[in-house]
Amino acid sequence: MVVNRKSSLRCRDAADERQYMLSGDYEVYEKAGEPVGAVSFHYHDFYELIYIIEGEFSSLIEDRAVRMRKGDFLLIDKNVMHKYHPTEKKMDSSRRIILWISDQMLRELAAGEPFLAECFWGAGPKLYHFPIYYEEILRGFLLKLAMSEILEGDDVQNCGIRKVMDRGNLSLFFGYLNVLCKREEYLSSTQEIVDHPLVEQVTGYIETHLSQEITVEEVAEAVHMSKYHFLRKFKEITGMTVHNFIVNKRIISACQAMAEGKNITESWQQTGFADYSSFLRNFRKIYGISPKEYRENNRSLIISQ
Repeated sequence: MVVNRKSSLRCRDAADERQYMLSGDYEVYEKAGEPVGAVSFHYHDFYELIYIIEGEFSSLIEDRAVRMRKGDFLLIDKNVMHKYHPTEKKMDSSRRIILWISDQMLRELAAGEPFLAECFWGAGPKLYHFPIYYEEILRGFLLKLAMSEILEGDDVQNCGIRKVMDRGNLSLFFGYLNVLCKREEYLSSTQEIVDHPLVEQVTGYIETHLSQEITVEEVAEAVHMSKYHFLRKFKEITGMTVHNFIVNKRIISACQAMAEGKNITESWQQTGFADYSSFLRNFRKIYGISPKEYRENNRSLIISQ
């Protein structure tokens, strides 16, 4: 039987707000134009990579505004708050490939070792611009991964082959990427990464007082702004209320505590939640599972760290 194929890139609409993987392992797709979805701070328990095919793009990573141009690679660690960051330039001409991948998948590709995830680790935004030769190698692997083959007829065997090929391309892509990311000269200059003072001040205050009760009035006073002006300005920048920002910071910190081997009770108590029911309710709302399920799903990663 002859199977006809048509190839195109997997695409998602700019208004699509989904921030979870349909598969638990990895997902690769193209987005074009100025985002309508994902305009508020969000985070996830998998890694994210953005490659700019055409035009420009801008993201707010925690308290740093990152401006990207054609050929740039932005790497975002797990549980790091980020969002699209509007600039004076329209992003209508922007085209980018987004890659999401789980820690577990990267370890499977590396025979149980953690080294393929190292390119995502470390403080601050990780924005890279590689020489054209290396960029073309990485771009080639990404395009193969993002390519959607539309098969006509029963092609179960070919789907299995495609899965093997995808894993091979992922292994090669992250192998090259980790080697290149060790070269400091490929890190972007400070001109593309700009501090955002208000978010930086708020983040610093919250992280310093995370184990305590935090009120909006206290945070506003710490940044020397009136309460209502502060609330309006913070929501304008982050797309998130101050209250939700604090809750999400607490959840992220609790996940980090569990990753360090602390039990669930220690994790929620040291991150400032008033009681377990509040922690559980917010955790389920964000991750869709209980802390116990989260810890069980990540047990092999927690133990090996």
